[in-house]
Amino acid sequence: MMDRSGAAAYVNAKAGGMLKKSFVGPRAIRLFAVHSLPELWSLLFESEVPAIPEVLLAQRIEQEAQFRFITQYIKLVENYSHPDDIMLSLLRFFDFDNLKQIGAALANRETQMPAIADIRPYNLLDYSAWPNVAAITKHSQLSWYNTVPEISGQQKLDNRLDLQYLQLVWDSVQTLPGPEREPVEHLIRNDFIMKNILWALRLKVYYGMKPDEILPRLAFADAAPDVRNAFAGPAVKILEKDINSWNDWSDWKYVRLLNHHEEGAVWTVDPRWVEQASKKEQNNEAMKKFHQYPLTAMVLVTWFKIKQNELDCIRTATEGLRLNADEAQVMEFAGVTPGRQE
Repeated sequence: MMDRSGAAAYVNAKAGGMLKKSFVGPRAIRLFAVHSLPELWSLLFESEVPAIPEVLLAQRIEQEAQFRFITQYIKLVENYSHPDDIMLSLLRFFDFDNLKQIGAALANRETQMPAIADIRPYNLLDYSAWPNVAAITKHSQLSWYNTVPEISGQQKLDNRLDLQYLQLVWDSVQTLPGPEREPVEHLIRNDFIMKNILWALRLKVYYGMKPDEILPRLAFADAAPDVRNAFAGPAVKILEKDINSWNDWSDWKYVRLLNHHEEGAVWTVDPRWVEQASKKEQNNEAMKKFHQYPLTAMVLVTWFKIKQNELDCIRTATEGLRLNADEAQVMEFAGVTPGRQE
């Protein structure tokens, strides 16, 4: 462990070297150029391809990719004698996600603990206490999650976990040194805004929900007005828009993210298209910020975001190969088609 300035210099160089070898930006296309799961394994890992059925190999690829991501990030964080709160809050995404998986397994009366992401020594939860969910969460900020959920109530609990995680991340940003805080705030705020927009779009398009049904489901919707306006305001502005009317959306601030419209043709806003376009835009922004703010907390914040996107691409490529899906469609779904890369 080093002091903050020494750790920042080392991490900046190390993290940059890792990104050069990662499947991000134009290199992400290589994930979709392979034609089998064994070939994808060989592209990603140096070890021999496991001699197991393809269904199990697909699981192993995703597990190994996630393990490598977490391991690399922890090794970077461990260079700091006192890591910034935001560095640890991002990592604890996996604790919150693990608890969702544990809750689902217990709700379905499963006797074996689901595969979890191991983030020791920074974990909030005591996974050794399985299957006692109260003991798992007892000494953490998630101690309120202390009973086995009913299947019907699981979504509500998952939503509460999501909201708490977002609040944890935002609060941790506020503890950064003044000069470093503003650019990280901007990056995280834009991420939260887009999460709200995408959630609102899915509820409108896929579930036909009305504005008064969607509003309470938005992150920070029940917060103070300034917070609500900052994070949920842009999503609130689209609640009254007609999903089948281009004219309603043509002057939208984020119109650049919408699926194409042709004059006279039937059009409906496509949440999946918006998600793909926003993911690409956010990843490009993270890459720029990584280089723009060296020797600051932004390095690890953007590194985490970039590598998280790489993990999503690996999962998409794996699933596409397992299902023998059309390569072009899989690449389009991941947002990394050659024509859309920068």
